[in-house]
Amino acid sequence: MHTLIRMHIRPAMVRWVYQSMALMLALFLSTHAWANIDPKAAPPEFIQAVADQALQAVKNDPDAQQGDREAIDRLIDEYVLPYVNFEKTTRLAAGRHWRQASEQQRNALVEAFKNTLVRTYSGALSKVDQLSEIKVQPFRGDPEAADVVVRSVVSQRGNPDVAVDYRMEKTPEGWKIYDINIEGIWLIQNYRNQFSQVINEQGFDGLVDALNKQRVAPANQ
Repeated sequence: MHTLIRMHIRPAMVRWVYQSMALMLALFLSTHAWANIDPKAAPPEFIQAVADQALQAVKNDPDAQQGDREAIDRLIDEYVLPYVNFEKTTRLAAGRHWRQASEQQRNALVEAFKNTLVRTYSGALSKVDQLSEIKVQPFRGDPEAADVVVRSVVSQRGNPDVAVDYRMEKTPEGWKIYDINIEGIWLIQNYRNQFSQVINEQGFDGLVDALNKQRVAPANQ
């Protein structure tokens, strides 16, 4: 029996949170597609500009909105990777175990973790509707800092608002998102605890195997 790795959120929030995560993926999916998005803009302006067009991008892709895995994989490969540092997300989630892994093991974990996140939240893209929106909140950080957090609120018809924060780093190419906070739970911290437990019990390759074997997406619950 393989180990199930997932976000730990109180049951009452599960549906809303996974729909919000789908909107987060939608935000990622549109960043590269619009010529007027400036990745070097002020943090809140960058996120809000992307968010304003992200939802429409998903609405215009019926296959992705229905959770078609091939369509979502294609969009992520084309639009997500230039603006999201999956390697850093995975490295921080793996913690001290990352240093002990070979380059081949690291690459395998990055790919397995990326596929897990896509598989987990792709089904919820079908919940995006005309009233779904992401509202960036007033920025409290230093816009000149190299690492910032941008807060937002996700609104969807029939559900309460959900707080979603984006942690980004400044790179020569512009801002890159590497962590998200859903209702007080940071993705990296959540997975770090689980990754460490699995690695301690099954080794680094065991973690990669556990991620690759997960087939049931929590969004279907």
